[in-house]
Amino acid sequence: MELRVLRYFIEVAREQNITAAAERLHVTQPTLSKQLMDLEAELGKKLFVRGKRRTTLTEEGMFLFRRAQEIVDLADKTEGAFRSTDEAVTGDVSVGCGETEGMRIVIEAMKRLNDDCPDIRFHLYSGNDEDVSERLDSGLVDFGLFVGNTDLEKYDYIRLPASDTWGLLMRKDCPLAAKDGVGPADLAGVPVLCSRQALHSNELSGWLGYDFSKLHIPSTHNLVHNAALMVQAGMGCALTIDRLVNTEGTDLTFRPLKPTLKADLLFAWKKYQVFSKASEKFLEYLQKTI
Repeated sequence: MELRVLRYFIEVAREQNITAAAERLHVTQPTLSKQLMDLEAELGKKLFVRGKRRTTLTEEGMFLFRRAQEIVDLADKTEGAFRSTDEAVTGDVSVGCGETEGMRIVIEAMKRLNDDCPDIRFHLYSGNDEDVSERLDSGLVDFGLFVGNTDLEKYDYIRLPASDTWGLLMRKDCPLAAKDGVGPADLAGVPVLCSRQALHSNELSGWLGYDFSKLHIPSTHNLVHNAALMVQAGMGCALTIDRLVNTEGTDLTFRPLKPTLKADLLFAWKKYQVFSKASEKFLEYLQKTI
């Protein structure tokens, strides 16, 4: 598979129209159609369902779309690393990050580096620890920020001088809002909206003292924004870390877990990783910031 053809494929998948994609790519519609048919022949799979007005992806096409984006992103990232010169540090630095207020430390380092090397570009990818780890392992990001207990055997890392506190996000009219903290017994019978990361956390399981399966969990999520909307709608309380949702001026409030449960923040990269000059410079600035 050629990168050029994968770029064509991605554009058609996004536009859902071959003619529109051809205009954006500055190629003729027959040329683009032939490239796509050749790609299908090469893979031995039908990638598109071609309708009168829309061209949609088959199941195999959706799989290739995800992979093609990763391949193209990695190629662009590699090419950018070679564009860096000795005279001026340029290039791209990509960071996968969980949701945490601790990102302010990382962003402060970005700002300092950006002031000194304005041609460096930063790319952030938000997700839970599983998402971050997958991108880090595949080389799609240079660094990953992990929240809480994480298997770091494959990585080198820096422990940031900050931590997050686990707690429960709830409506102010929830009976638990009258408490200054939420204990394991308080969660019995309460609908708990839980992140998929929390479900697999040994720290939380140990704090709870009993299996997560005994909780009433009507919904899971990977990022907390939509979970907060579900809490507002009265679907339950969200198990999350502090300072992710601004409750000021809303009908929501946050109560920490009791006994207190903290989550460390770990900034990691693959062992034996060869950094681009831009990534190497950023790590230097982060260490200075810390």
